[in-house]
Amino acid sequence: MSSSLVVKCPSCKRAVSWTAEQQFKPFCSERCRLIDLGEWVMEEKRIAGESLLSEDDNDDNVFFQ
Repeated sequence: MSSSLVVKCPSCKRAVSWTAEQQFKPFCSERCRLIDLGEWVMEEKRIAGESLLSEDDNDDNVFFQ
């Protein structure tokens, strides 16, 4: 008998079974997934580190040089 992994939803901390049937994993629902996405879009969440571009770079083609 195998038991599935259970994780906490990053948004509401509810227990979520890590199974093929759980389509929003690691979130418990589409609502929690969209809340998390909105936080990233509004830059409430970010990955620590330096930006790839400085704020002085106004050239849109800097990656293509």
